[in-house]
Order: sequence, then structure tokens, then C-alpha cells
Amino acid sequence: MAKNDEHWMRQALQEAEQGAKCNEVPVGAVLVSPSGELIAKGHNQPISTVDPTAHAEIVVIRSAARELNNYRLPDTTLYVTLEPCTMCVGAIVQARIGRVVYAAAEPKSGAIESAQQLFKNPHFNHYPEILAGVLEEECANCLTNFFSNKRKIKKDSKQGLKHD
Repeated sequence: MAKNDEHWMRQALQEAEQGAKCNEVPVGAVLVSPSGELIAKGHNQPISTVDPTAHAEIVVIRSAARELNNYRLPDTTLYVTLEPCTMCVGAIVQARIGRVVYAAAEPKSGAIESAQQLFKNPHFNHYPEILAGVLEEECANCLTNFFSNKRKIKKDSKQGLKHD
């Protein structure tokens, strides 16, 4: 793991925190050029955009493709705070992203190492380099705290209804 990997994952974590402030599941992503420059950044937005495909990775891939005026993003590195799902893995393949660095595994819907291992599928025509676990604990804590707060708010609102 390079020092730059931690730097860029911190940027993705900042995006995740921004998403949490918008009441979105806090997943953030950034896409970096081969020369090490930020191309695009984003966070989950399915609730605010009423778009089930607006995962952080998709938001970033769409933005980068527009920025570069190219639907292919070869030799770029995608940093994301949570293991990508099936949909996002498909977009990574279609965009020909060269490298994917993610923080926390997603046991329920992760499609790289957890629930599925799509890059072990011999039928894909593109396989990015994968690095997992960069700032894993910090990124996992961001998600854990978000859902813990959601549960607390829900519990407190139910308690309030009982006392009225």
C-alpha cells in the first residue's frame, strides 16, 4: 500500500462523511488519474436523487466520463470506502478502470471478496488491480456510527410515542 493510497482514501472518507450529513448511507469515492490528480469525487446519493443507481462509484464514474469526455477511464484508480456491489463492479469493468482500492468489506452485497467474487469470473474482458483494507477501520466506523445513530433515533422516536 502506497502512502498515496491512504491520502486518496481519506478524500473518499470525507465524501462519505458528506453523504452522511445528507442522510445518505456514508459511502464515498474518488477517481484519480494515472498522474495522481483528482478527476472526480462523490458520495452515495440514491435518496436525494431518487435514483437507485446513484452509488458513490457510479456518481464518480459518470462525473469522470463527462470530465474526460470518454466512457473509458483506463489506468485510473478508484478509491471507495466500501467494497463495491455487483452493479458497481459492472460499471468498473465497462469503464475499464485500472485499479480499485477499497476500505471495508461488505459481507451482504460486496462483489469483489465478500458475498460474490466477480473478478474471479473468467468471462469478464477487463480485470482491474484490487487492493482492499486501506483505512478499513476508519471507513467501517463511519458506516457503523451512521447506522447506530439511525437506530437510536428510531428507538427514541418510538419511546417518545409511548410517553405521550
